[in-house]
Amino acid sequence: MNASGSLRNFFSAFYAAAARLDKSLSPSDTIARLQAHTFVKSDAIYIFHIILAIFWLTIMGVPSFPSKLLIPILYTTALLIPFTSQFFLPATPVFAWLLAFYTNRFIPSDLRPAVHVVLLPTLESVLYGANVSDILTRFTHPILDIIAWLPYGVIHYTYPLILSLSLWLFRPPLALKTWAKTFGYMNLTGVLIQILIPCAAPWYEVIYGLTPATYNTPGSPGGLARIDALFGGDGYQTAFSNSPLVFGAFPSLHAGWATLGALFITHFWGGTGRYVWTYVGVLYWSTMYLTHHYLIDVVGGACMATAFFYLFMPDELRGPGGHGGRSKYEQYDLEARRPGGLMGADEFASDTAESADFSDEGEEESIMYRSPNPNAGQFQGQNQAQPEAPSKKFLGGPGSVNGKTHRHTASIASLIRADERTEGWSPIGNKGFVFPPVSR
Repeated sequence: MNASGSLRNFFSAFYAAAARLDKSLSPSDTIARLQAHTFVKSDAIYIFHIILAIFWLTIMGVPSFPSKLLIPILYTTALLIPFTSQFFLPATPVFAWLLAFYTNRFIPSDLRPAVHVVLLPTLESVLYGANVSDILTRFTHPILDIIAWLPYGVIHYTYPLILSLSLWLFRPPLALKTWAKTFGYMNLTGVLIQILIPCAAPWYEVIYGLTPATYNTPGSPGGLARIDALFGGDGYQTAFSNSPLVFGAFPSLHAGWATLGALFITHFWGGTGRYVWTYVGVLYWSTMYLTHHYLIDVVGGACMATAFFYLFMPDELRGPGGHGGRSKYEQYDLEARRPGGLMGADEFASDTAESADFSDEGEEESIMYRSPNPNAGQFQGQNQAQPEAPSKKFLGGPGSVNGKTHRHTASIASLIRADERTEGWSPIGNKGFVFPPVSR
């Protein structure tokens, strides 16, 4: 496809996506929707967000009170306006992660857990037989620095936005909401782990050895300092020195971002795997080459991203390309279960007493009227009158969906012809049911 065709497709998708947006600016519309909303158990997650936000805003030192009250005021205003709420509400997990990442610096040091300096290198040596991250840093070169810098320091911060835009333009609306929720909760979980289990990165071992660490230790750009020196700047030195979370080595959210993005891209755009996972592999290497993570950090971040991807992906998007997969009820032509998983007595009766559409060499009759032994016309020597089979109109009762009747399973005995049964006792035979069995 040429460039002009790609641009036409982009603008067509943009116009279509913009047309789907709710352009209302009236808060009364949002209030009316909230009043009509049926609350479910999963909505309790917003109580967790409110409690967590109150905690972070309480300890936040910069901006100080009352300036910091503008944060919840502006966020609530964005939720009340329908046009902005369609963006801010799905992004709530992302904002919760950013708030936790920034505000954790204000937790008093005496309330923080001790920093683990030896834990990660010890686990890496035990699990992988060597300090792999240390081996990867023994040889450096400006070309390798550039190769490591591009995915770690440039693409890493831009591709989530590009992926979000692509999902909004070219995939169902649910895809972008799923990405925002999965991305936000994965990062929030990672930051909470880093706060509760603080671990020093390899750059700390390079600079300070394995001496105990304190929370007064400034952050370091590690190998990215060579990029500052290469371009004659100090951007990474300044950024990492002022990092609000210095001892957040495990799990590696760089690895988590890359893995989660690759899973979403390959799921919604098949055939991109070789390119996307090549980038992921290079980023895994760059995190260790630039002395920001141990190998166990990378593995932890990748595993966490994989778990969140499969945990948060809804059934409607699990099919190829995110177009939705068939449920087990659709696959086997069954009626969906009622809430609670039980069937009422009246439904059970209608579902079993009414016939299904069984065909046997052009004949259609109800399974409840079909004799398990077509040759047996007597029961205990008495003639049995055959009831009249229901009409075709009877087949479309409550037990059917959209005019299609359900397929019921007959007993094993009714599916085996009498002349094909093996010799021996059987409750079904040419002479009907006889007890006790008589030897033949």
